[in-house]
Amino acid sequence: MLSTIVSVVVLGIAVGAVVSTSGVDSSSRAPENSQASGLASRRPSGTDSHRLGFGLSFGDTLTWATDAELARSLDDAKELGVRWVRVDLSWRNIQPDSATQYAWTRFDRVVAAARKRGLDVLPTIGYTPRWAAAAGCSSTSQACPPAADDQFAAFARRAAARYAPEGVHTWEIWNEPNIKPFWRTGPDAQRYATLLTATAQAIRSMDKDAYLLLGGLAAVKTDPAKQYVSHQAYLSELGRLGALDQVDAISYHPYTYPLLPSTRTATGTRFEEIADTSDSLVSTLRRFGKPKMPIWLTETGAPTWSQGTAADSPHDRNTRHVTPRLQAEIASDTVPAAAAIPSVAAVFWFSYRDGEPETPDSRTSQHFGLLYSDGRRKTAFSAWKKAIRSYQEQQQG
Repeated sequence: MLSTIVSVVVLGIAVGAVVSTSGVDSSSRAPENSQASGLASRRPSGTDSHRLGFGLSFGDTLTWATDAELARSLDDAKELGVRWVRVDLSWRNIQPDSATQYAWTRFDRVVAAARKRGLDVLPTIGYTPRWAAAAGCSSTSQACPPAADDQFAAFARRAAARYAPEGVHTWEIWNEPNIKPFWRTGPDAQRYATLLTATAQAIRSMDKDAYLLLGGLAAVKTDPAKQYVSHQAYLSELGRLGALDQVDAISYHPYTYPLLPSTRTATGTRFEEIADTSDSLVSTLRRFGKPKMPIWLTETGAPTWSQGTAADSPHDRNTRHVTPRLQAEIASDTVPAAAAIPSVAAVFWFSYRDGEPETPDSRTSQHFGLLYSDGRRKTAFSAWKKAIRSYQEQQQG
C-alpha cells in the first residue's frame, strides 16, 4: 500500500462455485453472505454471491491527487473492469493537528468521484496523528498505534456516519498489523484486538450495514529481528483472543513474485497458504469456528524495475523485481488463481501507478504500478484488464 510508508506485500481474492476439499463451500466466497461471528448477514454493495470481486489498491495517493489525476485514476479503474477501489482513510490526514479540527474534504472528493463512476470504495482506516500516538512511538511514523483506542474509535464512528449515506459500508481496519513497518511498536495481536473491537463497535453503531475486514495481513515468515509475525501465527492468536468475532472477513496480501500465483510447490507459496497447506488461513479459520469466513486479497502484484537483474521467468531467483513482461504474466495468472480458491471473495491489484521515476536510488517498493510514474501504461495494465474480462465472460457464458 502506498502512503508515507510503503509495504512490499500485496493481495488477491477469489470466488468459487464448488465445495472445497478443505471444507469451505462456495458460499464462503460471497462477502454478502458472510455469517461471521453470528452477526446478521451483511452484503457489501458491488458484490455478487457467485462471482469473484475485483479491485485496485491505491494506498494514500488519491487523497492528494489533483482533480485531473483523480479523474484519470478512477476512469482507468473503470476501464480495467474493477468494481472496488481501496484507498487509505488516514486519521493523520483528516486530523493532522488536533482532536478538534477535521479536514474531511480531502477524502470527500475521492468518495464523490468514485461513486459518480459507480465504483465502490473500500477505505483502509488507520494511521495515527502525532498528537494521538502511543507513548514512546516515533512521532515521524503514522504507523504508530494510538495511545487511546477510544480516540481512534471516535474517528471511525464519525467516518462511518459521514460516508455510509454516500454508499460506503465496507471497511478494512488498519493495514498489515503483523509487521513493524505498519505497527511501529512491534506486532502485538492483543493490542490490535482491542483496537479492532473498539473500532468495529464504533462503526457498527453508525451503520447497521457495515461490513468489516480484518487489517490486511502481510504474507511473511516470523522474523524476530525484523519484528515480523507470520500471517498464520497472527491470525491464530487473533482467533484465540476472539477477535475474529468482530469482522465479517479477513484480508491478506499474498505476493508470490517471481512465481506465478498458480504455481504449485512442495513447500507452499503465499497463495497456497490460503487453503492448501497444513497451516493455511482456511484451516486456522476452521479451527476457530469460522470455516466459511471469506478471504479478501486486498493487495497482490509484482514490482518492475530496470535497475539490476530483473526476473523474466518464474524460475529466476534472488531478485527483488520483475520485468514488465513477467509482471503482465503474473497479472494474467492472478485472476484464475484466485478464482480457483473457494474461500476467496475478491482480489485487488497493488498498485495503480509507480510512486517515483526509476533511478539507481529509487525504491523497488515504489514500482508495483500498472502505470509508470509518468503515466505510461505497462503491459500489465492490459493483461489485468483482459484477465478480468475473460473471467466475467466465462461467468456469463
